[in-house]
Amino acid sequence: MGDREPLFSTKNIKLLKEPLGTNNPITVQVLGICSALAITVKLKPSIVMAISVVAVTAFSNVIISLLRNYIPPRIRIIVQLTVIATMVILVDQILKAFAYDVSKQLSVFVGLIITNCIIMGRLEAFALGNRPWPSFLDGVGNGAGYGIILIIVAFFRELLGSGTIYGYPVLEKIGLYKTGYVNNGLMILPPMALITVGIIIWVQRSKNQDLIETH
Repeated sequence: MGDREPLFSTKNIKLLKEPLGTNNPITVQVLGICSALAITVKLKPSIVMAISVVAVTAFSNVIISLLRNYIPPRIRIIVQLTVIATMVILVDQILKAFAYDVSKQLSVFVGLIITNCIIMGRLEAFALGNRPWPSFLDGVGNGAGYGIILIIVAFFRELLGSGTIYGYPVLEKIGLYKTGYVNNGLMILPPMALITVGIIIWVQRSKNQDLIETH
């Protein structure tokens, strides 16, 4: 027991930090792009989706890690999908109970968390071969890395497309409309989400040449 690894050892902290930057699931691994296009018109649903994905990824990772020695290899994908679907149903019911308006805005996209390749990828690549605590941290890190990109994209799309932040009329309050500025309707269209993600990827890789060489 004396040589047990600390809960927040350097290795475990790395599991949390890497997905936020140098191994981000969206900008580096290019996973989970679809939801970045679909639900980032407004900041509020993007934040709720980000929290939902963190919860589903983290706890699905823990469950699969706990069961990893008992899952027959031939049915592991079925078991993983069952675990993810169960977690998504729980999240969906919690949203309907406590944040019904946001739940309606997200609509079918909460259910589509089941098919999010980030979650399945972490179960397959990490949780099946690691203990519950590192698996939990890996899930939180990758979910948060995904969520940060969603929130950044939604921030700029809502600000420039609707003139608001979290529903608050920012551009009107600072008097920008009086200078002749008009809300950019292109920002609320799906292609602008992809372009915004592309700009984030370009900025990140221009600052970190190692990403260009390894990806």
